[in-house]
Amino acid sequence: MPVHTQDGEPRRPPFHAEAARRLREALGMTPAHVAYGIRAAFGIPVPPATVASWERGESAPTEAELTALAGALWCAPGDLLGAPDTLREYRLALGLAPADLALRIGMDRAAYERLEAGGAWSGSDRQAASLAEVLSLPLPALVRFTGRDGQLTELLTSAATTRWQASVRPVGQVVPLSRQQLRAVLQEVHGAYQATMAATLNWGDSDSAEESGRAGRAFLDGILAEFWARVGEPRP
Repeated sequence: MPVHTQDGEPRRPPFHAEAARRLREALGMTPAHVAYGIRAAFGIPVPPATVASWERGESAPTEAELTALAGALWCAPGDLLGAPDTLREYRLALGLAPADLALRIGMDRAAYERLEAGGAWSGSDRQAASLAEVLSLPLPALVRFTGRDGQLTELLTSAATTRWQASVRPVGQVVPLSRQQLRAVLQEVHGAYQATMAATLNWGDSDSAEESGRAGRAFLDGILAEFWARVGEPRP
């Protein structure tokens, strides 16, 4: 099922125009050769001018056109994409159709397509693990795609502002990391928050108390990125 934008146009993947041009030139092909290959092998009528437009970054191929272009250039679809950010982009990078990915992770196709379109995660922990394995998802992406960002943020906020030890187990149920690593990271996050508050707090000074409150709120607003950075998984 093609994904469309609000105006009804097919949503286009994050295309790497320069990579497409380099791959074509390395094969000694012209845009006309590429256009012919796309039409002959995939039945998609693409004029040479459109191929050239893609390479200049003036336009981008649809999902079907991207797959056909990769075939014409003898490369993987992921070679023509920028860094993936959405679940759909991770799938496209591997050249998988929605039905194929749904089958590999043991999920109903319609349920998977709803997820990719922005719906809520309805799968099991086993399916989440399979999704991460098939798509080689970094941990931040897995947590985001399975709708656990909000839950993790709440747990991290509690760890920073109260006793971090009590958060080790619940955070571990969201993020599959060793207990030892979680203890170390949560202790660091707690210490960083407390240090932020202490650095701007001077008893008896109302201005510094207000500044401390702002600094604390800013820290908590970015606590998810803080956590991933300390885990060694920069948030995409």
